Amino acid sequence: MSYRTGIGYDVHPFQEGRPLILGGVDIPHTRGLKGHSDADVLCHAIADAVLGAMGLPDIGFYFPPSDASIEGICSLKILEKCAALAAERGVRIENVDSSLIAEAPRVMKHAPRMKENIGAALGVTPDRVGVKATTNERLGFVGREEGIAALATASVRFPD
Repeated sequence: MSYRTGIGYDVHPFQEGRPLILGGVDIPHTRGLKGHSDADVLCHAIADAVLGAMGLPDIGFYFPPSDASIEGICSLKILEKCAALAAERGVRIENVDSSLIAEAPRVMKHAPRMKENIGAALGVTPDRVGVKATTNERLGFVGREEGIAALATASVRFPD
């Protein structure tokens, strides 16, 4: 068996009048994130990490913002597509690890549900999903509370 690791990064600005969805969880907050889908920055970073580990294009290739038919799509569906692409290739997703970067809101009390949602979408148990959060120490666009960023890694196992 061979193992590969991928990284993912995503960022979305805040937008008034939208729900804030992170890891498939509706987080109480005054603003949501702007995007063509539900703008789940955490799922997007994880998707890119999984796709990158398999040497595949990023989520924009599979879910282009120009495709009106997927407007508002739940980002857990994007992760399900990543899992399906892995299964088609005989690839096993071993684990993912992620970090949300935001000044507000505080999200760690929602991490267990996020891990369950992400694990279910990827076909792995929640103990193979890491979700962490940090601030940007008031620096940059995240520090000014203009948006949220996320980083992720994924490890996959290829058959011989």
